[in-house]
This record gives sequence, structure tokens and C-alpha cells, in this order.
Amino acid sequence: MALKLPSRRRAASSPASNTAPPARRRSLRGRVLFRLRWLALRAFLVMAGSVTIYAFVNPPLTWTMLGASRAHDLVARDWVALEDIAPVMRRSVVAAEDANFCLHWGFDMTEIRKVVASGSSRGASTLTQQTAKNAYLWQTRSWGRKAVETALTPMIEALWSKRRILEVYLNVAEFGPGIFGVDAAARAHFGTTPDRLTPVQAARLAAVLP
Repeated sequence: MALKLPSRRRAASSPASNTAPPARRRSLRGRVLFRLRWLALRAFLVMAGSVTIYAFVNPPLTWTMLGASRAHDLVARDWVALEDIAPVMRRSVVAAEDANFCLHWGFDMTEIRKVVASGSSRGASTLTQQTAKNAYLWQTRSWGRKAVETALTPMIEALWSKRRILEVYLNVAEFGPGIFGVDAAARAHFGTTPDRLTPVQAARLAAVLP
């Protein structure tokens, strides 16, 4: 009796079936990488767009303000141009929060190295980093928030002037429960306006910044 040999079609299909799974895996990996790159590009464009807008438009409200409004009544505030804030207030905030503000590009590497070398738990955030956090993000500490803050910081430095960074910071920073911005802080704490703050008052306001 003659033996039946496997057909050429079946023999030919066998090697293909062995190579199909790796090919499918490569295809799936490629699709995942493409989607991740696309999401990263979209996130970059959204951040760059929002930073560009706030270079000219004053932030009306922030996530931190919205969160604080659940626990406290927000003190009414008006946006104050940098030239309408007492120079002593500007200097006090820079001295207290970021002495090298005019020298760095968003990250103070000198302070970062000092913190790393000392093993200290104190932060080395610059005014630019704090502005990114206060204007765009939330206050809860997390690696995700820090990553976005780190991405926003050089964008702000590239698209805003140092004067604009300081102006936005002074208008969105929290000076106490429900007190956001130097206008609300000057009125709530001292019953005055930002352009009339004295050196002592400016130092006290700088001291309450988180």
C-alpha cells in the first residue's frame, strides 16, 4: 500500500506559522511605541501652547485655588502688574525663595548639588519651578506632577521673561489659607495695597510663602 506524503501546501505553510507570532509581536510593539510617541507629542504641544498663552494672558484661576476653595472662602484679588508691586516686595520674595533667580535657566544646579551633597531633605525648587506648579499644576507631591513641572520649567524660561515669571508668581502664590496673590495678601494681612508695602510687611509676606 502506497504511503501518503504530506502535501507541499501543508509543508510550505509550516515555517510561516512558526514565524508569524514574532512578527505579530513586533507589529504590536511598534503600534504601542507609535501611540506613546503620539501621546508624548500631544502632551508637549498642549504644554507649549498653554505656556505661550500665559506669556500674554494672565491666569484667571489655578488648580490650587480651586482646591483651596473647597475648604476656605477665597479672598478677592486683582491682578497686579509687576511695576505696581513695591520693589521691596519683589526683592524680598526673590531673596527668600530663589536668590539665583536671575542667573539660572529654571533649575539652580548649584543649589541642587548642595542638597545632594548634604543629603538634606529641603527642596531646591526655583521661582520658575514654583510658578509652573502654582499656575498649571496641583500641590500634592507625586512623581507624575514633578515630571510635568520639570517639562514646563524650561518652556517657561524660554517663552517668558524673568519679569513675567516673577509677576505671575506673585499673583498666583498662596500667602495663607484662601489668600492668593500679592494683592489679596497685602489687603488681608495689612489693609494696604501692593505698591505701599513696607520692608517689614514685605519680609513677613515672603516668610509665609509655602
